[in-house]
Amino acid sequence: MSVPAAYRVRGPAAYTGDSRRLFHLAFTLAFTDWKLRFFGSLLGYVWSLLRPLLLFGILYVVFSEFVGVGTGIAHYPLMLLAGIVLYSTFSEMAGGAVTAMVDRETLVRKVSFPRLAVPLSVAVIAALNLLLNLVTVAIFVAASGVSPRWTWLLLPLPLVAVLVLGTGVAMLLSALYVPFRDVRPIWDVVQQGLFYGTPILYPVERVAEHSQTLATIVMCNPLAVIVQEFRHMLLGSEVPTAADAIGGTAYLLIPIGIFVATAVAGFVVFNRMAPHAAEEL
Repeated sequence: MSVPAAYRVRGPAAYTGDSRRLFHLAFTLAFTDWKLRFFGSLLGYVWSLLRPLLLFGILYVVFSEFVGVGTGIAHYPLMLLAGIVLYSTFSEMAGGAVTAMVDRETLVRKVSFPRLAVPLSVAVIAALNLLLNLVTVAIFVAASGVSPRWTWLLLPLPLVAVLVLGTGVAMLLSALYVPFRDVRPIWDVVQQGLFYGTPILYPVERVAEHSQTLATIVMCNPLAVIVQEFRHMLLGSEVPTAADAIGGTAYLLIPIGIFVATAVAGFVVFNRMAPHAAEEL
């Protein structure tokens, strides 16, 4: 039985079956980009720490001192910093991967190059920056006098979750951008909407005070659940769990479903479109 022309593979697949080679290439690309990004910079890698801190400082002054969002909220500065770090990681992965395939055109055109290494390299860089930024969070935790608690052992779970979600979106956007260049301006708008729609600048408790229905809608965003759980694990009962914030454990099935669907769709779409990428470039 012949295979329809529409389903014939015209180029190398996203994943060639050699996991060791795939991850080696991804890490090689990541470290090369990491070095080039700060080449000639006076502060070098320090900028990876300064960027979220500078953003945190600006947002804290505006929304806490002038707008008064954090009034009456315990450890609001730490909650704000944690949210910024997690969102910055997601944003760096997704936004950085949009043009990744086009920027790596010479590699994408090589027959033996597994194209999945391109978005994975972006994810690796974001993960490295996340590790650096967690050092800053740890310093703020120590300075804030937060008592250690056993839930800190669970903190890797939301961190892994944000990396998985970011990688899924990164694969999806990098694949779609090759034939559809409108993806970039559209994602820029969506990204801004996600930032303000996710309870980063404001605690979700404040939303629930006005309307639990609105709080439930806000928490349907998987990124909001990840941020909320990280804050709860970090600060304890002072911050409600994602289940409490969304209005019940059953409602968590919505963001969990969106999370799984996004991660799976990212891989499936990228794997489907990768063999045709060279023809579209």
